[in-house]
Amino acid sequence: MSKKAYVLACATQLALVGVLGSGAPVLAAPATKDVVKNYGDLAEAMYSDALAKAKDLDKSVDALLAAPSAETLEAARTAWKASRVPYMQTEGFRFGNKIVDDWEGNVNSWPLDEGLIDYVDKASYGDTKEENPLYTANIIANKQIRLGPKILDASKINKEVIGKLNSALNVEANVGTGYHAIEFLLWGQNLHKPGVKAGERPASDFDLKNCTHENCDRRRDYLKAASDLLVDDLTEMVGNWKPDGAARKALGAQDESAQLSTILTGLGSLSYGELAGERMKLGVLLHDPEEAHDCFSNNTQNSHYYDEVGMIALWNGKYDGPTATSGPSIADLARAKAPEAAKRVDEAMATTLEKMHAIKAKADSGEMLYDQMLAAGNDEGNKLILDGVDALVAQARALEGVVAALNLKVKIEGSDSLDDPDKVAKAK
Repeated sequence: MSKKAYVLACATQLALVGVLGSGAPVLAAPATKDVVKNYGDLAEAMYSDALAKAKDLDKSVDALLAAPSAETLEAARTAWKASRVPYMQTEGFRFGNKIVDDWEGNVNSWPLDEGLIDYVDKASYGDTKEENPLYTANIIANKQIRLGPKILDASKINKEVIGKLNSALNVEANVGTGYHAIEFLLWGQNLHKPGVKAGERPASDFDLKNCTHENCDRRRDYLKAASDLLVDDLTEMVGNWKPDGAARKALGAQDESAQLSTILTGLGSLSYGELAGERMKLGVLLHDPEEAHDCFSNNTQNSHYYDEVGMIALWNGKYDGPTATSGPSIADLARAKAPEAAKRVDEAMATTLEKMHAIKAKADSGEMLYDQMLAAGNDEGNKLILDGVDALVAQARALEGVVAALNLKVKIEGSDSLDDPDKVAKAK
């Protein structure tokens, strides 16, 4: 080999060592503006898909009301479950984006005191609840209800009227709109009798000619108003994430560190305080089937699973829904600047998805429903959920590692269920 060739070979080898290091390529960090743009594109795509499925649900409600039957009711229930798939994947946009947080209560507030809306089984539900004067207000049966010093005129049930029920009297469990109000109307109470997988509201509750449980005309009006309002609310949020929308502008007005913190705040808070704590650990602590997120339909396992699918999509900047979208991500940036911290998140998310899938598979098979997993003495079921909780907590801690490595400031939402479980037990 000539001296010139030898020098060139050595230079090439040194260059390769610099690129490959320990075997992993040195990645170029994407520009924050490109990460933020793709984050907005993901939001627009996900909420657009949620809107499309809400419109499908609205059409199925129209079909149910046009010809109430077991078949049209089941079709509406199927459409409701399908509508949850894209929506749950959007929940990682919460906590960091104020526009989303201010709006979210209209579409996904939970749990709700269903006696505010319609008839309930008093033997299991009770007549009163000290902290909620509207516990059994039953607006479908009553053309006016008292909201403190004011009287709400509900002689005609419409979108405006049911919207006024949300957080009425400053009680969070007063929920009049959104997915869970619709869920209750389609399934009715889940009375948790042996062998009953979900609520069993009859289609005749919407039948003007063969009405059961009275007030079928008003129940029909309520269901239609709630379905229409869900479409309106999701239309609003899609607009907020358009290129010139309010949510994109609000995010764009922040400095780069704050923009990245917004993304990680949503992922960390959904992982820890909301999903691991309030939606999963609390139910096991209380052994209460009412703490299942989709308790009327017994669809909770799917909602939890798609929450995690959505978080992985936001982390990786890649959404595989009908409006598929991909681009530079917070993960790409972390892998370039803090590869070990990013690797821990990748591994934690893979583990969490596995644990969530185990819950989903067990419940979907019918072998053990989610509300059964919560029961006292069901060690196997409790462990399935708690394994998911542990994985979500580890995921949140891994995300905190990225926050630290990138020198960002993030406040992750907590939960007494995780931070002070004795307090929860005493409050029971």
